Amino acid sequence: MFENLSERLQRSFKILKGEGKITEINIAETVKDIRKALLDADVSFHVAKDFTNTVKEKAIGANVLTAVKPQQMMVKIVHDELVSFMGSNAQDINLKGSPAVVLVAGLNGSGKTTFSGKLALHVKSKKGMKVLLAACDTFRPAAIDQLKVLGEGIGVPVYTEDGEKDPIKIARNAIQKARSEGYSVVIIDTAGRLAVDDELMDEISALHKAVAPTETLFVVDAMTGQDAVETARIFNDRLNFDGVVLTKMDGDTRGGAALSIKAVVGKPIKFVSTGEKMEALDVFHPDRIADRILGMGDIVTLVEKAQEQFDEKQAREVRKKLARDQFTLWDFYNQIQQVKKMGNIKDLASMIPGVGKVMKDVDIDNDSFKGIEAIILSMTPYEREHPEVINGSRRKRIADGSGTSLPEVNRLLKQFEGTRKVMKGALGGGFPGMPRPGFRR
Repeated sequence: MFENLSERLQRSFKILKGEGKITEINIAETVKDIRKALLDADVSFHVAKDFTNTVKEKAIGANVLTAVKPQQMMVKIVHDELVSFMGSNAQDINLKGSPAVVLVAGLNGSGKTTFSGKLALHVKSKKGMKVLLAACDTFRPAAIDQLKVLGEGIGVPVYTEDGEKDPIKIARNAIQKARSEGYSVVIIDTAGRLAVDDELMDEISALHKAVAPTETLFVVDAMTGQDAVETARIFNDRLNFDGVVLTKMDGDTRGGAALSIKAVVGKPIKFVSTGEKMEALDVFHPDRIADRILGMGDIVTLVEKAQEQFDEKQAREVRKKLARDQFTLWDFYNQIQQVKKMGNIKDLASMIPGVGKVMKDVDIDNDSFKGIEAIILSMTPYEREHPEVINGSRRKRIADGSGTSLPEVNRLLKQFEGTRKVMKGALGGGFPGMPRPGFRR
């Protein structure tokens, strides 16, 4: 996410490297390069122009302290403007009401149904509210079945009406059911539509008016770039939505939509979806995104993701096992599963300041753990609990059973023993038992 933009902006700042002070000449050159970087990232021309004009104005008028280099001052100015353009503060969704009604709208194929499931899990697990999903996409045959599968996977019921084609009737009945059965939130998944189709746009407007949602979210595929911004403007004219959701932010997106939508539509980005897993939904924090764009990492989000997966009780148990020298390969395996739940490994690494640039050309993802997992799962329960019994013949059997090689099995056992010794001595450092996945250039 934003990888190319980040690299281009950091190159732009190098123009000021070695300069003793900020002048109109060196600022003009830097700003011109920043504008090119934004345009290459698919930021709209008017937004890029306004952004760089503001940066130039602030840079020329900046009182640079002797302790601060011009390059550092420019990074600070650009950072602050990025935060401002993207909305300044994270915006929560409005879940007031009995029940609160969230209407999810967007184009065909933008990821509305998947997002509806992710939002249901987010509201259920992080806000502790009772959620009902309403299947109101009566156009796409598989949409209702897809929502049912998603709902079953996260433990959230889905309201459907077989054979009913009127989404307004379905939505109203779902809200009535929620009201009578004590649900706090109803999330309405609507049919995808084309912004140029007046009939479909009239229908979503009628549904919006009929259910009077407390929150209307517009879901847009971030990979569509500037088209996403124009589509958001058309939908906003019809629905006056409350916020935007950017999906597929883990794909080959240049980030222009994230930087343009708030400036063009005037509505905040509230969530970003970064993967297929139901947990892969993040609240949009403009300041943290600005940090990542400028290569500063995002430690706060990384810590939050870790806290979600590693509870204090589990951490205490792991520490006890390490202290007693009882940390096993099965514990090692379970720690891998917890790390994987946090998200894509390369994305997590990019949140560590300075690591993103180093990892740019390294191919590393959650599949990198497959060899380690296969080796551990090929062991007997006793071998996982007592790795010291794994002799040469056992290692050969494990290698054959896991589809790996004897050197790989030996390397894992050596790595595990080293990790256990280090963690036993440190106890409080890092994620207990976290292995270093293999990666390839």
